[in-house]
Amino acid sequence: MELLANKLRPTKLSDVYGQDHLIGKGKILTNLINNKVLFSIILYGPPGTGKTSIANAIVNELGIKYRFLNAVINKKEDFDVVISESKLYGEMVLIIDEIHRMNKDKQDILLPYLESGQIIMIGLTTSNPYHSINPAIRSRCQIFEVKTAKKKDILKSLEKALEYLENINVSKEVLDMIASLSNGDIRSALNLLEMSYYSASNHEITVDTLKTINAKPIVYIDKNDSNYYDSISALQKSIRGSDADAAVYYLGVLLEGGELDIIERRLSVIAYEDIGLANPSIGPKVDAAINAANRLGYPECVIPLSEIVIEMALSPKSNSAYLAIDSALNTIRKGDTGKVPKHLITNSKDYLYPHNYKNSYVKQQYLPDKIKEQKFYHPKNNVYESNLNKFNEEIKK
Repeated sequence: MELLANKLRPTKLSDVYGQDHLIGKGKILTNLINNKVLFSIILYGPPGTGKTSIANAIVNELGIKYRFLNAVINKKEDFDVVISESKLYGEMVLIIDEIHRMNKDKQDILLPYLESGQIIMIGLTTSNPYHSINPAIRSRCQIFEVKTAKKKDILKSLEKALEYLENINVSKEVLDMIASLSNGDIRSALNLLEMSYYSASNHEITVDTLKTINAKPIVYIDKNDSNYYDSISALQKSIRGSDADAAVYYLGVLLEGGELDIIERRLSVIAYEDIGLANPSIGPKVDAAINAANRLGYPECVIPLSEIVIEMALSPKSNSAYLAIDSALNTIRKGDTGKVPKHLITNSKDYLYPHNYKNSYVKQQYLPDKIKEQKFYHPKNNVYESNLNKFNEEIKK
């Protein structure tokens, strides 16, 4: 039996839901198709967001010869076959799933053909390509983020799917619930709809039907799909506000929803954005808790996460580092900040080496002339930053 998600796989870009930043009038992927041209690209984003659908729609609309390989499953010999075919046809698109896991041997044989344009690659990955993909491959591709689908886009996909399910009886409320349970994953929503359809008596899908199939707690799903995002926001604000009880509660809400990835990413942000230099040891501690959680898996992962969330909530807070880099970036983006001072350039004989002086400090200008009086970092009033500032002031006297 062909799965509903496969039946609904788009054959053209206009059928892809939820990627308005890439697809539509005046948007980059649509423009490429309209101009009948394609360059090597990497599509990255969470599972079920439509990366494969976009790749299939592109090659279908352009009518280009293509092959689909998986970086893990397919061997080096499979890549050799594609290269031979590309020589025969003169040009070929190679879609590579899980490209972040492509080993060096496969990369080495592909690089010359990517460079010449004989093979046009569409790489698909759930990992951030700036961290996980070899720079040699990455530099030959344009990178596009495929974002989590909005609820309205998931509902559109579900409504279209109803045409393929005969005699289905499902309310808008239940469709809304399916969309919410999918957490932005269109494929997950379609799979849940299809399973509910075949498991329900007389194809009548109710809330009770969903409860028997889906392990996620429906009680936490908001009709307007705000509760998921609000809970993430509330977790950060509770930690920032030093309320350990609220922080643990919202951690629990997200854990019950199976949102381990978003919890770990958000805790890493909070460690450096909200606690920062007031307790600089919290960053490594958060990393350690995340590693422990990933090692343990459910249900034991909740223990190290609860412990670190409580410590974060009770830690002193400072956003001075965040404000400092934000201020520096704003200055840079305004332009015309001037050049690096001559005594700081590579191999300058005028540079004063601080370690040759008392307390490893010597006064000299570091910022460009045009912004030499600019202050980006302003310490907050906490023990750690106060000690740093006190030491810094003393060595300058």
